[in-house]
Formats: sequence, C-alpha cells, structure tokens
Amino acid sequence: MYHHSSTLPLPERTPVPTFDLAIAGASGDLAIRKLFPALVQRISEGVIPDASRIVGIVRSGEAEESLKAGTAARLTEQGLRTSDVDGLLARLSYVRADVSDPASMADLSVCLDDPGRVRAFYLATPPDLFIPAARSLKSAGLLDHDSRLILEKPLGRNLASARAINDAVAEVLAESRTYRIDHYLGKETVQNLLVLRFANSLFERSWSQRDIDHVQITVAETVGLEQRADYYDRVGALRDMVQNHVLQLLCLFAMEPPNTLDADAVRDEKVRVLRALRPIQGRDVLRHTVRGQYTAGSIAGQPVPGYAEELGRDSGAETFTALRCEIDTWRWGGVPIYLRTGKRMGARCSEIAVTFKSVPHSIFRGNPDPNRLVIRVQPDDGVQLQFMMKVPGSGRLKLVPRMLDLRYDTAFGERTPDAYERLLTDVIRGDQTLFMRRDEVEAAWSFVDPIIEGWSEHYATPHRYAAGTFGPSQAVGMIERDGRSWAEPEAQG
Repeated sequence: MYHHSSTLPLPERTPVPTFDLAIAGASGDLAIRKLFPALVQRISEGVIPDASRIVGIVRSGEAEESLKAGTAARLTEQGLRTSDVDGLLARLSYVRADVSDPASMADLSVCLDDPGRVRAFYLATPPDLFIPAARSLKSAGLLDHDSRLILEKPLGRNLASARAINDAVAEVLAESRTYRIDHYLGKETVQNLLVLRFANSLFERSWSQRDIDHVQITVAETVGLEQRADYYDRVGALRDMVQNHVLQLLCLFAMEPPNTLDADAVRDEKVRVLRALRPIQGRDVLRHTVRGQYTAGSIAGQPVPGYAEELGRDSGAETFTALRCEIDTWRWGGVPIYLRTGKRMGARCSEIAVTFKSVPHSIFRGNPDPNRLVIRVQPDDGVQLQFMMKVPGSGRLKLVPRMLDLRYDTAFGERTPDAYERLLTDVIRGDQTLFMRRDEVEAAWSFVDPIIEGWSEHYATPHRYAAGTFGPSQAVGMIERDGRSWAEPEAQG
C-alpha cells in the first residue's frame, strides 16, 4: 500500500546555536517547576549545545554549591532522573544580583562575557519588575543588538499597565527581540490547530457560520490556590486565564488563513480576531458574563476547602468566569462562542468543542445529534469527531452518536514535548511565531478591561459553586437561554 507523506519544514529541526540564558527569579516556582525541567529534557535529547550556559539570577547570598544542591533536590522530586539533572547542573551557575538595580549587575556582566553567542534574559518575576529590570539590563550594557528578552504572563493588569510595560521595553530593545510567553501557544495541540484547519479542506470549507452552530472553549482546573494565593486574589480568573490563554485559543480557532507561516503573518490574523470581538460593557456583563467563586466540596473523592478558607479571609475575586462572545466578521457573524475557565472544577481539561449545525431535514425517527469536533489541549491531547451511526443488527433502524478518537500518544508513539521546551528553544532560534506581539496583548486587554469595569459597577459579588462541579448554575442558565448546553468533559482529576 502506498502512503504519501508530506514533509514540511519544521523549526524544531533547525539546530539551536550556542547561547547564554540568564533567568531572573531562578529560585522561584516557575523556574523550578517549568523552566529547569524543560532545559533538562532538551539537554538530555542533545538539542542544547554543550557549550551553552544557563545563569540563575538570585537575590540570596547562599553559596552556589548549596543553590545547585537545592535545585537538584527539587528537580528529582518531580521525577527527573539524576543523570539528566546533572546535565543541567554542568551548565548552570548562579549570580547574586537585583535585576531592578544596574549597580548590582557587575557579576552578571562578567559572567556573560561572550558577545559572539545568542544572549537571552528570562524575567520569571512579577510583572511590576519588568520595567525596572529591562532598564537595568540596558544600563548595564547587557542588551545588545542580538539579545532577547523573555516576559512571562501576565503582562500588566490592564491596558494602561500593559502599554507602559511595552513602551518601556521598546525603549531598550526592538520588538523583534522581545518574546512575550503564553505557554499555551507551545502546546502541541494548540499548534496543530493551524494544521487541522489549513491543511485539511474537509474542515476549512465548513469553518464558518454556514455550518457551525456554536463553539465552546473550556480551560478547567482541579487545583486551588496552591502557592499563588496573594497573586491570584489580586487578579482573578478573567485576568489570569481569559486575557491570555483562552483568548489565544480563540484567536487560533477563528483566525483567517495567513498568507504564510511567517510570525507576523500569523499574528496579524490573530490581532484581527481580537479587534473584531463584540465589546461586553456596562450592564451587558449581567447577561453575557458569569462570575463564580468556589466553596468547599470534593475533588476525586477527597474533601477540599473553599476559596475563602484557603485564602484565610473573605474575598470578592472570581475563581470562575464564563463569557458569551461574538466575532463581528462575515465568517463568524451570528455564531455564539462560549468561553469558561475556573479552578476547583470537576475535571482538569482544556478543549475547544465545535458543534456543527443539524441536518436541515431528518429522514430518521427523532433528531440525530449534531456533529461535534473536540480539540483537546490537555490532558490526553488529541482530536475527537462525533457523528451518527446505525446500531448493528436487523429490525428498526436505530441511530447512536459515536466518536472517532485520535490521541497523539497513540497516533505517533512519541513523547509530547512540554510547552516550555518548545518555546525556550524557539527564543534561541529567533522564531517569534508562538509568542505574542505587543498589539495582540493590548487588543486582548481592550476587550477585557470593559468587562472588569462593568463588573465593578454592576456585578461586584461572584456567585458560589461547590468545588468539584463545573461552575455556578448561572453559567448553565447563560448558555441555556440560547437553547444550548455545555459539553462537559470527562473527569480526569
């Protein structure tokens, strides 16, 4: 049997040049849980050149050997092999510095002494340090024409603060050297959205209001506050998840075909989606949004406390939000897009569920279920397609919905790389396709800010929902007013 294989040029196959990567906040949760494990994996695969150096920037005066031992212990606790961790430690050194103070940068400048290699600075810090850190790195002479600056989300807490950060960074480094990370864009299934849509005419021809009834994007977490209590209570679910992760999923789902896969061609189309989102403002928030906060309940059969109990005080922050959105374009006019995200929900799941319109006239008894395409980002990354089939056997014709289920782990038999593995090496390669441009960030805040203002005036108190459920009943009411219902994912824990 002949199998045709289409080979596309993949950035992943481009060799990674020798580099220096300096991580501010190297002893923090993000570095230990995400950045260092990603680097360990890339080193073990031989992707990172032996001569590359990783410099952890810390404020602590602790000795380097002690810092390395602590890092190694925390990484092996996550299940990483000691031999692989040793590969990171061989390239890792620590420098004591305050990234917001140019006077403390002397040791870092001495360490990064090779102008002939790619130099990247990862600000794994709170966003209020982005501006002083960028200026400090510039004053210390560390940002040259080939340096890269990596900013972790969230970028500000509203449009004004995001613009201030973007303006300050633009003063010290070109946009082409600025990498704003949203780790969802590094996930394999999210990237595969482009392939699913633009390499398969079966889907692209039906990807519009002509054939699609509605779309649901769900990003559900079973965890609570963990170590982020103070931060999360200041921002809430809308700022923490919708402004970045959820809207990025929406952009990739709804964008027009770019002319090429060039970074700016892709990002141009994403910005057009954000600018076409119909505003939700004023009293509109009462009909088109839902705020929720979890109370005590159970997850996977285990009791868990409510948000106020975890926080240690009462709070008006939302841990759940649902939105009914519309995109005012010819392709999407009239198609409702429902977004929801929350903590302590009944399943850990990120997915896009596309429900197609029903057949115009059914010749069968009853009404066949509509086709549904589910693009699952996590866990069990893959694509599912629901359609109607006849139950085998003679007698009365009976129809049932059945699902074609393609999962990446079984379809390819390969480990799915973590998002940060891809994104960190893309920075070094100089590929900005999977990173947010400043106008993307600002367009997302332009949509979110009026909702926040509407909440402050008309919707100050979130509704309650029990941990282990899928949000407050008001979210069910919002979608049922349109004669539709949420597609509940299977519990994954």
